[in-house]
Amino acid sequence: MTDGIQESLPKAQDAPESGAPAPAESGGSAELASRQIARATGIVMIAFVISSLVGIAHQVVITDAFGTSAALDSFNAANRITELLFNLTAGGALGSAFIPIFTSFLTRDDKKGAWRLASGVVNIVFLVLIAVSVLAWIFAPWIVKYGLFALTAESNIGQLEVTVRLLRIMLPTVVIFGISGLVMGMLNAHRSFLIPALAPAMYSLGIIFGTLALPKSWGVDRLAVGVVLGAGGHLLLQLPSLFRLPERAYSIAVGLKEKAVRQVMKLMLPRLVGAAVVQLNFVANTIIALSLGEGAASSVALAFALMMMPQRAIAQSAGIASLPTLSAQAEMGQYAEMRHTIARIMRGIILLSLPASLGLIMLRVPLVRVLYERGEFGPQSTQLVAWALLWYAAGLVGHSLVEVLSRAFYALHDTRTPVAVGVGAMSLNIALSFLLSAWFRKIGWMPHGGLALANSAATGLESLLLLELLRRKLKGMEGRNIARGTLAAAAGSALMTLAVYAWTRLMPVGQGILALLGGIASGVLVYALTLRLLRVPELDSALGVIRNKLRR
Repeated sequence: MTDGIQESLPKAQDAPESGAPAPAESGGSAELASRQIARATGIVMIAFVISSLVGIAHQVVITDAFGTSAALDSFNAANRITELLFNLTAGGALGSAFIPIFTSFLTRDDKKGAWRLASGVVNIVFLVLIAVSVLAWIFAPWIVKYGLFALTAESNIGQLEVTVRLLRIMLPTVVIFGISGLVMGMLNAHRSFLIPALAPAMYSLGIIFGTLALPKSWGVDRLAVGVVLGAGGHLLLQLPSLFRLPERAYSIAVGLKEKAVRQVMKLMLPRLVGAAVVQLNFVANTIIALSLGEGAASSVALAFALMMMPQRAIAQSAGIASLPTLSAQAEMGQYAEMRHTIARIMRGIILLSLPASLGLIMLRVPLVRVLYERGEFGPQSTQLVAWALLWYAAGLVGHSLVEVLSRAFYALHDTRTPVAVGVGAMSLNIALSFLLSAWFRKIGWMPHGGLALANSAATGLESLLLLELLRRKLKGMEGRNIARGTLAAAAGSALMTLAVYAWTRLMPVGQGILALLGGIASGVLVYALTLRLLRVPELDSALGVIRNKLRR
């Protein structure tokens, strides 16, 4: 066994004290890093938009076949358990622990050490996920009965059996996504973003195939089989890119004896606690939703998926593209450049997520109607999903900021701070979920909206606390720069909201596609003109890129 790892692993240093010289303070280098991140973000954003469009198609296919039925509730409940198992075991290794350490080896041009680390993490994650999946298959009836259906009536025994069957069908996805997520991390660390960002589209295509091509007599089981096929496509799409990476190597013998692997596991532990709380929060919401009547769980799941589509395009794209750069800046002690990079990313996120949030709120009914209202999905289902979307959309800015702020801590090899904040936020979320759903019912509102509002409130507080803690850690955060961008976004969003409201008032009741497209067009036009008048530099940069592309 060759020792390709240096004795001392890279660790995040404390930010330099005020007045002390910080390495690589040059603005040119910071601007170059920002431009690199912007280009990578654009690539990932385009890929996420494509994946989101395919994701919308798979949601349309699902709702057309199953509406907001009890069968779809069972599928969403079983799918929540597989997500829980994945995040409790492998999820913490992907962004928070593996990518920053893997990137630090590449930054020092130690490719042999990087691939020994990758081999060890893959080996451990694979074995752990196999063991967890087998145990979950054996104990599936107890997991479902005493977990998801703890608050429901005994008359739901048939739904319980369906959920157990679906859970067992989908358990292989836990292993597949664990390996696929690590492959995605390796590609991102090598600044390869396009193919990993397109991988979710393969997952959606698998679901579409399962729902449309498999025998209808299989019922909701064909949806679960499609999930397994989609997970396989998610991994297979990325493998050719992995095999093309330079000096790629794999060793089956590498494990916990490697110091780098132990460092990843150490960084994972706090993140796993946070992942457990986050996933238990989702499970708690599912349990509460299942107790609120047929269709509530499906409505919450569909609304959350709609809110996450712009969040993925806006924030996840920036987070994925920025993590390797932030990790390299932290490795080299370039804290001034890191502050500038984070500030630029935050401005961009706020400028995009705030109008997207208000746009979702204003156009929620025509959006749901156009996407889903057909087949088994009727007007009542539209109202259920649109109601949840109203309250989820209010939290889009918070969700987007958390995505990037947490990655900044991971780049500094600090997994404890975002985990501690996340644990507090998600604990608050669970408490508010019970309180707000009961309050909504008491005042005559559909109670599942309280679950969405609880999530938005807790995530908003989480983003503010993370921002303050990161500002202290980095001795500043270019607050005036961020504030100017926020004020511009608020002014443009206010005028955009008025324009969209005026458009929707002109539309006859029941209009779908015309209300949606016209609202989007008028909103985008007014918002862009406002930013132009305010001379927001991000708009000029975006227009410059578009002009250059058109010239080429």
